Amino acid sequence: MSTILFELGCEELPPKSLKPLRDALQASVTDQLNEADINFDSIKAYAAPRRLALQIEGISDKQPDRSEQKRGPAIKAAFDADGNPTRAATGFAKGLGIEPSELITINTDKGDYVGFEQTIHGQATIELLPEIFQTALDNLPIAKRMRSGTSRDEFVRPVQWAVLMQDDTVIDATIQGHQTGQQTRGHRFHSPDFHTIDHADSYESLLKDIKVIADFDKRQMLIKNQVKALADEVNADEIMPQDLLDEVTALVDLPIALRASFEPRFLQVPQEALISTMQADQKYFCLTDKDGKLQPYFIFITNIESKDPNQIIEGNEKVVRPRLADAEFFFLHDQKQPLSALTESLKTRVFQDQLGTIWEKSERIAKLAAFIATLMQQQGQQIDIDETVRAAMLSKADLASSLVGEYPELQGIAGTYYARLNGEPKAVAASLEEQYLPKFSGDALPQTPIGICLALADRLDTLVGIFAIDQAPTGSKDPFSLRRSAIGILRILIEKQLPINLVALVEQAIKNYSDDSGSKIAKMGDTFTQVMAFLNSRYRAMYTEQGVDVDTIQAVQAINPHMPLDFDQRIRAVQAFSELPQAQKLAESNKRVANILAKSEGQVADKVDETLLSESAEQALYDAVRQAQSDIAPLLEKANYTQVLQTLASLDEPLTQFFESVMVNSEDAALQSNRLALLKQVRALFLTVADISELQL
Repeated sequence: MSTILFELGCEELPPKSLKPLRDALQASVTDQLNEADINFDSIKAYAAPRRLALQIEGISDKQPDRSEQKRGPAIKAAFDADGNPTRAATGFAKGLGIEPSELITINTDKGDYVGFEQTIHGQATIELLPEIFQTALDNLPIAKRMRSGTSRDEFVRPVQWAVLMQDDTVIDATIQGHQTGQQTRGHRFHSPDFHTIDHADSYESLLKDIKVIADFDKRQMLIKNQVKALADEVNADEIMPQDLLDEVTALVDLPIALRASFEPRFLQVPQEALISTMQADQKYFCLTDKDGKLQPYFIFITNIESKDPNQIIEGNEKVVRPRLADAEFFFLHDQKQPLSALTESLKTRVFQDQLGTIWEKSERIAKLAAFIATLMQQQGQQIDIDETVRAAMLSKADLASSLVGEYPELQGIAGTYYARLNGEPKAVAASLEEQYLPKFSGDALPQTPIGICLALADRLDTLVGIFAIDQAPTGSKDPFSLRRSAIGILRILIEKQLPINLVALVEQAIKNYSDDSGSKIAKMGDTFTQVMAFLNSRYRAMYTEQGVDVDTIQAVQAINPHMPLDFDQRIRAVQAFSELPQAQKLAESNKRVANILAKSEGQVADKVDETLLSESAEQALYDAVRQAQSDIAPLLEKANYTQVLQTLASLDEPLTQFFESVMVNSEDAALQSNRLALLKQVRALFLTVADISELQL
């Protein structure tokens, strides 16, 4: 048992790719070692700006020996009547390099054969490792590879050195065109020369001595701790998105955190703009107070231990000042006219070639938002229709602003700031930012009623328009993010407890396009069906992400509810039903009922003739059905689907007895018809909630 060390030294690796490259390298080598049956105790991956490395501890020196049986011709063909080997046997033996006398008999179900059992000795680990590492490097997820100089070897960055060692010995190999050795390089500035690794076990400690923290996770933890300590000194909280943290970790060998500041006057600018430029352009960690308000500080990570950190701090403050000044300029320039004035330029800005301008889209959003607001009013919610229309007409105004032109991610956010400065109603201003929520899976939803209306109207308008011009998503192509928009619509209606029918919303969205003479759209008739099918298909993606079984989703989809809130209530009811002890038998019985009714000829009657209930089991089932019909009626009015299915669970026993005792397809046509009518009522009871015959329990 020994330790293997592999290191590939490169020019600075792409920071956003470093962590995925590390994980992919470790996963590939682990899989190959397992496939080669090479045992090891642990494998650890390292990743720093100029290196990828693996340290494998407790690895076996060779593959285990294994026995392999070779089967030859049948015994009858291998030996003649006198027991001498035939040409078939001698030829088989010669091919294996053995004498015929060494052949054995192999007994099988199909007869006896001659054969030979040989021991295959495992290869030495050090003979296999070079190919394993090279294969892992070849399979790394690198979008674009490059060649360096005259070398024909390709990698994400030019390779400078390669290390491959077993304990204190170099394993001779060529990897990525470089001869392996035992020398590595330290920090580019503090320790740039080559250093000899005396033992594979001492890799991490040696690099630490030459100012490289090779372990990505340890380096990241150092950054987090240093940033928090500096933030605590000014009683602030750090903003530390994981993507930014990963990128900064990949940029430095030796993380040293320093805190700098900027002029408080910049805080008048929307803090989202300041945070955006500091994070995206400078890779800084911004600080906020306990209420989330940006503070005039930022923390950056330097890659050197400076004797005079103040010079580095002053340099970063000097660099960030013009960027903040640009944001300030755009913000102040936009305020020279009210937000409403910016809407004029939307009349010449195209939303989509066939769907008109952004101004026309705003008008459609206003109509649809007003329609939704009216529905919400009817349900008792407090919402001002005029303010909703006003918000809709302003919803896209900030797209014409200088601030959004420079920072596109601020669309909606900038509009909210400008609306407040213009004295727009609070509800109007807040809704301009909320219209884009949720932005991604699991994101927050709009909180204000007007924000909800805008978020629904905007997504529905885009959805209907894109389907109407035959540009629906195909495969992985979804340029308008319609799948995400559809799930956003469903989430808002469900989580905001809005009992609104999708049919009404889609029909109104289509009507708005039909009334819009500026949009040249054909085939609106097919659009409704396509959009409804698309929205219904998103339920599966949404609920499977929540851990709901596919058959549960299919059971509800089978009855095609058009109200997302109602759909969700049915999903929860079927989930609860699935856990009942009677669920499996009832699902199977429902399947049987569905099959019988599907195969029946002619129209099945709706009513049951009590005088034809000749068997006690069918009388018992009929009584149970009538009782269930009575019991669930008030529950259905309250949409208490969970209690409905729990009530219908009482049909388990009478339904089982019915199938055991009663012949449905009786020779008497009247009896058969009556029994089918009874089963139709059973089926109808369950279909009030879902088609539980779809359940696979």
